[in-house]
Amino acid sequence: MDLTGLVPGSSVGQVRGHRRLDLLLTLLVVGVAATWALLTPPLRAPDEPQHLNSVLRLAYGGGWPQPGDAVMAPAVQQARIDVALETDVPGRFTDRIAVPQFADAVIVPAAERARVDAATALPRGPATRPEDVDQMSQHPPLYYALGAAVLHATGLVDARWDQQVLALRLLDVALLAPLVPLAAWSARRLTGSVAAGAVAATFPLLVPQMQHILGAVNNDALVTLVGAVVTALVVKVLTGDRSLRTATVIGVVVGIGLLTKVMAAFLLPVVALAYLTAPGGVLGPRTVGRRRALGADVGRVLLAGGVALAVGGWWWVRNVVVYGTVQPVGMDRVPVDLVVRPATTYVVKAWRTLALSFFGDFGWLDLRTPQAFWLTATLVLLALGVVALTSRRTWRAALVLIALPTILTGAIIANAWGYYHQHGMMVGLQGRYLSGALAALAVVVAVAVLRLVGGLEARMRVAVPVVLLGGLAITAYGLWFAFEGFFRPAGWTVARAWERWEVLSPVGPAALATVGAATSVVGAVTLAAAVAQAARRPRAPVTQGDAAALCETVRR
Repeated sequence: MDLTGLVPGSSVGQVRGHRRLDLLLTLLVVGVAATWALLTPPLRAPDEPQHLNSVLRLAYGGGWPQPGDAVMAPAVQQARIDVALETDVPGRFTDRIAVPQFADAVIVPAAERARVDAATALPRGPATRPEDVDQMSQHPPLYYALGAAVLHATGLVDARWDQQVLALRLLDVALLAPLVPLAAWSARRLTGSVAAGAVAATFPLLVPQMQHILGAVNNDALVTLVGAVVTALVVKVLTGDRSLRTATVIGVVVGIGLLTKVMAAFLLPVVALAYLTAPGGVLGPRTVGRRRALGADVGRVLLAGGVALAVGGWWWVRNVVVYGTVQPVGMDRVPVDLVVRPATTYVVKAWRTLALSFFGDFGWLDLRTPQAFWLTATLVLLALGVVALTSRRTWRAALVLIALPTILTGAIIANAWGYYHQHGMMVGLQGRYLSGALAALAVVVAVAVLRLVGGLEARMRVAVPVVLLGGLAITAYGLWFAFEGFFRPAGWTVARAWERWEVLSPVGPAALATVGAATSVVGAVTLAAAVAQAARRPRAPVTQGDAAALCETVRR
């Protein structure tokens, strides 16, 4: 597509001023994720004890055991006791009479929690209970090696375990941060709209569950970053970059993802679709010599795939050779056979589970937001995807970007079917597995909003503060819902719930208040900047002579 023309209404000042708003939006998303890192009680995020355990094992030279052989370390076992992990939080979706309540549990004060050392960081023997198994060795070790390096670099390798958890949570926040400018850049490159980039950058504010997950310890954070980088590179391809260098870089980045989690493999079909439908591709617009174009497409896809295989795909080939499967089972489940429903019933239930846990199912998937919230959010996102496909200029690109979450969703549901078909239980259905598609979804939303405002930049500038205000409201709702669900049982005042939060936190009340207040200030400043930019009149309309230079600024 031709990027030498921006959307009507763009101006020199607005193109040059977009970086300020991008920076504010990045700081805002980082602040929100950091707030979640402090808000979520230690180890109260999916599989967080196991993620911590695998980091500690590498930090103390314990290696990477075969899947199913990794065991929880004494330090992590004690950590679970320190914060009463085997209890139910006040806002749990259903009460379990036989399980103690988190609000009634005795919490070990932060200053008295154990420090990790060589004697407690590694297991002392094989697992004797299913809950003693650390299933993370079914994944490659890259994320955990990065976490171990962070603990060594910060001098926290022998710190209290809760301080280590906070450091690793902040590592995930740092991995999330580049998503914002990458999504903004991708939307601008694709649409030529400066304001579309700002809309894309607000997307993380619209998904509280992803804020929660990416403010916790888990390997999905690195997959999120890989997905964002690949999305930006795919947008380059979709806008005419067919260089071998770009194909090689795509392969390297996907390979890094494959050293993190198998979900990165599903980026490759999207890359292939991008080459096929981009300008110059066999299915691209106005392509001359389609047979030759097909050969070029195949060559670039094979190059990207080959590099990805060399960098990280070999891990999964090795699994097939050694274990006879792509991803071995990391933990044997004790099956509880339930009634197996028809496949259609399963798909509907699986889709609902994914949608809920993508938008708002906090903690260990036990703080469920109301159906009205997550279902409305899901339907709005689906509708925006349809709208994006109606844009004449960018429908092919929108189709490619929509393919990523679609393929991931299909793969997750298909993978979980086998266990459900055998035992009637739904496992492996979590919205966080879609985190690699966050940047792609952000760009699709921006394309849809641009389409809804008629493709006019002036209207798109007005849409930015509107979308941002909605994101701030949704973010505030998610944080408050989680605060009450984690800390405030019926009859408790907010002040008493705050005291409970203080007891659980590895930092003092001053830090909790400071991070929350600073994030609120950044949110207010960002909203004010978006409103000011929407109200500013263009001082110099874009001329044909300015367009190429302006677009180059947008690309950077």
